[in-house]
Amino acid sequence: MLVRKLLFLVFVFAAQFIKAQDDCILGVGITPDSTLIEIFQLNEQQTEKIRNWSAELKYRNELLTNQAENLLKRHPQNSVGELSVLAEKYKVISDSITIIQRMVDKRTLKMLNKKQYELYLNLCQQAFRQPYRVIPTNYRDSIP
Repeated sequence: MLVRKLLFLVFVFAAQFIKAQDDCILGVGITPDSTLIEIFQLNEQQTEKIRNWSAELKYRNELLTNQAENLLKRHPQNSVGELSVLAEKYKVISDSITIIQRMVDKRTLKMLNKKQYELYLNLCQQAFRQPYRVIPTNYRDSIP
């Protein structure tokens, strides 16, 4: 019975991962801020925003992760029906994590200037991922 539970949970995790691979995520909050700052050559305002959003995302994900752990600890798992209910509840939490990541990544992309956003599009193309479509910010101090 324990093996079944583990296989079921692995399947739920794997299904979510495979689905998420289609999007070209920046990974704000996952990718080190310094990496994103360096790759996209962010200015001071952009750097401050990405650090704040990264911290916000980490906090939200921590809350959701704790919620998922508590669900796994407290939810009955003795029958297929109970495991199905557990999977549905877990999927809601997992989907929330994905939605929040997408929201923060899109917010970050909107803050990029046109050249930075074009770099993102190029990186997505090289990785065979679907980019998020946003309208980048037009900064007055940007170099044409």
